Amino acid sequence: MAQLSSADHSTRPPRVVVPRDYNAAHDLIERNLQAGRAGKTAYIDDQGAYTYGELAERVNRFGNALLSLGLDVESRVMLCLLDTIDFPTAFLGSIKAGIVPIAANTLLTSGDYDFMLGDSRARALIVSEALWPQFAPIVAKHRFLKHIIVSGSDAQGHLRLADLTGQASPQLEPAPTTCDDMCFWLYSSGSTGTPKGTVHLHSHMIQTAELYGRGVLGIREDDVVFSAAKLFFAYGLGNGLSFPMAVGATAVLMAERPTPQSVFQRLRRHRPTIFYGVPTLYAALLASPDLPKREELRLRACTSAGEALPADIGKRWTEHFGVEILDGIGSTEMLHIFLSNRPGDVRYGTTGRPVPGYEVRLVGEDGNPVPPGEIGELQISGPTSALMYWNNKERSRGTFLGPWTRSGDKYVQDAEGYYQYCGRSDDMLKVSGIYVSPFEVEAALMTHDAVLEAAVVGVADEDQLIKPKAYVVLKPGVKQTPELGEALKQHVKTRLAPYKYPRWIEFLSELPKTATGKIQRFRLRQEK
Repeated sequence: MAQLSSADHSTRPPRVVVPRDYNAAHDLIERNLQAGRAGKTAYIDDQGAYTYGELAERVNRFGNALLSLGLDVESRVMLCLLDTIDFPTAFLGSIKAGIVPIAANTLLTSGDYDFMLGDSRARALIVSEALWPQFAPIVAKHRFLKHIIVSGSDAQGHLRLADLTGQASPQLEPAPTTCDDMCFWLYSSGSTGTPKGTVHLHSHMIQTAELYGRGVLGIREDDVVFSAAKLFFAYGLGNGLSFPMAVGATAVLMAERPTPQSVFQRLRRHRPTIFYGVPTLYAALLASPDLPKREELRLRACTSAGEALPADIGKRWTEHFGVEILDGIGSTEMLHIFLSNRPGDVRYGTTGRPVPGYEVRLVGEDGNPVPPGEIGELQISGPTSALMYWNNKERSRGTFLGPWTRSGDKYVQDAEGYYQYCGRSDDMLKVSGIYVSPFEVEAALMTHDAVLEAAVVGVADEDQLIKPKAYVVLKPGVKQTPELGEALKQHVKTRLAPYKYPRWIEFLSELPKTATGKIQRFRLRQEK
């Protein structure tokens, strides 16, 4: 079982000691059974509640079911599952059996899944009934794909997950894996290009749970957690699986899309103590007429990741609910958050400081570290960096630089050691010879009462000089007028240096985003 070292943390960062012989699923399950939590609720989904003992049996049955189908250690299986009890069942059951699950984004196209099945050579597909139509036209062409398992009542002529697990043994010895064995994949597509199979090891989940989950967030056994970010997302996987299971907390799962209505329903019904969101969702929640009163909820902590949190959103959330949002940055490549604000030390408008156990550096275009106050590319060193991108040597070598991992994000460090997000490397603008962060302009726009969301890109003017252009989504009920556009320009001028204001304002009904809520500025640049 992995353990946090007892070193003097005041003199050096904490270190998670993971034994050589180690199975991540066995650890996350067994630590709760040994602690006497077999009867405690581990998960609540839309259909009911499940104890740690019931989860352990489900995991064992699923692992045995895969083995009975002829899958063996290091075989790969793709999971395209909604957030129900079947996700942790299949994910952990695969891992315990030594089989490598690939958690797929549930919002992709048939073309994306076609690429991922071929790239991974997955031997089995475990898919939610509602998502099967995306796979139906493509599965026959994949000769390595031998089994299709459907989660739901209608298996569409394939194997039904409930039937398989019902027939399997509830006893399963963990596969003899090591801490450095391949454990699971997450496909990371970033903003452009084909998806990249990001390979993580057995030691990685417990590392993030101890270093960030327990060390920064302070998650406890008595917490009830709810993540609007789904389990297929690296952020959501920690939030709703490895973090609560590492300490014996209870996690609430929601299969449907996170809208203000669906999120508020769970916050009121289950009264979680920790809520995990993303900036666009926090903005939508605050703008909703159904916003709960402070006393209706039981929140003690909130987190944000995916994109930098505008300061105005964080301040308004704290004013309304009396709870801080811990804004942080993580990545699929690092598995979870490595730079974050801390409870009691939140500086809205910054991403805080490095999570203990991780190091960060800012590097200039010449490859050398930049001094505080100058913009550089953020690079990270820590124990959870992915092994590689599967079958992609060139991109692996460009991202994983020995102990350092390139983030592709631009940051600046202030004199007190706090890091401020400036944008993705390919989103930075140079206006009048000076770098301008699109996020800075977006954050200024977000402080206007009429603005719900904003995205800024560079556009050439009549002299072919790059200037900022803003795409703005207005709050419900606000009318689009030329006068409002001019007012927004003036609003930015009062908050930022004059050369940073957007020369053009275009109103949209919605911004293009990835399935995980990140704004796709490259699409706006293509449309300009």
